[in-house]
Amino acid sequence: MIRVLIAEDSMTCLGLLTAIIETDPALKLIGHAANGAAAVSMTRELRPDVVLMDIHMPIMDGFEATRQIMVDAPTPIVIVSATVNVREVAVSMHALRVGALAVLPKPGLTGKDDFVERAREFTASVRAMSAVRVVQRWEARSLPPSTPPSRSSAQPTIVAVAASTGGPGAIYRVLSELPADFPLPILVVQHIAKGFVDGLAAWLDGASPLTVKVAEHAEALQPGRVYVAPDDQHLGVSGRRTVALSKQAAVAGFRPSGTFLFDSVAEHHRSGAVAVILTGMGEDGLPGLRKVREAHGRVLAQDAETSVVFGMPGAAVAAGLADMTLPIDMIAARLQHLVADIKPRERERL
Repeated sequence: MIRVLIAEDSMTCLGLLTAIIETDPALKLIGHAANGAAAVSMTRELRPDVVLMDIHMPIMDGFEATRQIMVDAPTPIVIVSATVNVREVAVSMHALRVGALAVLPKPGLTGKDDFVERAREFTASVRAMSAVRVVQRWEARSLPPSTPPSRSSAQPTIVAVAASTGGPGAIYRVLSELPADFPLPILVVQHIAKGFVDGLAAWLDGASPLTVKVAEHAEALQPGRVYVAPDDQHLGVSGRRTVALSKQAAVAGFRPSGTFLFDSVAEHHRSGAVAVILTGMGEDGLPGLRKVREAHGRVLAQDAETSVVFGMPGAAVAAGLADMTLPIDMIAARLQHLVADIKPRERERL
């Protein structure tokens, strides 16, 4: 039985979430906190398997409550949002950065989809998040003066990133540490609930010297820009150095898919492709990383210690596909090391 604590000050939303939790026999509601301070105290006392956390609450908001819980009593936390407003989603993303695992919409409040199906998806996500180990140790480090040589000596031309659970915080860390004149375009696939990608892109844009935006089909790829896969579309590139979006079938259950992205950059950029696989459940991206390796591109994987879930990067490491396995705070430095020799005129052509 998965023990659930709800932190929510709205009785209407509490009733909705309670009803949804009670539809799943694997879930058991053990308590309700009406504010963030109570959520911290009750998590410490009751030791739930997962906390469903609202953001806007009296006394202490969900952001600060998440921060304190992850210090005092690390517990899987799912942010539950009643809105997909870009500004509100960006606030929720800060909670992901300090340790929450995912942000989910409150089923039934958007009025766009079938309630029963949305509720089923919601409880499935809660069950999955409850099983995640949440100890994080992201200490600051610097890139060692000597790093292992890459299996590729080709000049990088593009960076492709894929992540799932824990990904927003990891992507935030990488992008915030890259300089504004980073000479390559960066494409990002992040598994996230529908409706939240605009807020994710806005949050990342505010955190990084780079320009971060939701990708648009056929737009030109520019150095120093980050293109995030839109809702329910695969992200790739064309031979004309433009974004290529696709509604092709989901790959192993995912659309957007890391595998689709890595396949695309391997096909069009060959040895110039740099693939970065970050924290996430499952093995999305693995077949695409094989294509990158076959094309003599580079693969960087986040290490187990700093991954919220070592599934996706762990699969790449186990398959022998990673050139380097790095803590999250060293990935940006490694990317800068790879592009250090690109001359100004070459940067304009990339």
